[in-house]
Amino acid sequence: MILKLRCIGLAETLFDVNQSPVSTEDGPFAAQSVSFAQIIKNGDIPTEYLKSDYIMHQFVERLVHYVLSVPQGSFSMSELGKLLEIIDPTHQVFFFKRLKETSPGSLKQFAPLYYGFMAEFHPLLFT
Repeated sequence: MILKLRCIGLAETLFDVNQSPVSTEDGPFAAQSVSFAQIIKNGDIPTEYLKSDYIMHQFVERLVHYVLSVPQGSFSMSELGKLLEIIDPTHQVFFFKRLKETSPGSLKQFAPLYYGFMAEFHPLLFT
């Protein structure tokens, strides 16, 4: 749940239910460009993205669109797998759920990664 607070004379600030800002040092996350190629290659998600559930949700949403839009071979499945291991299990599930919803045929390409991660979760989550 996102709360919008408006103070007289101050700009609007968005807060999630944990009262952490949904923007980063560089401004609102939605307005930032994210270097997914570099993030996947380095296998490191900026800590400011990990601080907020809202930002992490948006990051994963954008990551799905990135991996579906770049040419095959732009990253390896092992690099993407290492990146996904950093993400909490809720967002791992969301990644594959969104991947399946956005492009059901893409699961063939991501099958080794998908089944590797999904083996850790209850099989009924993905039927």
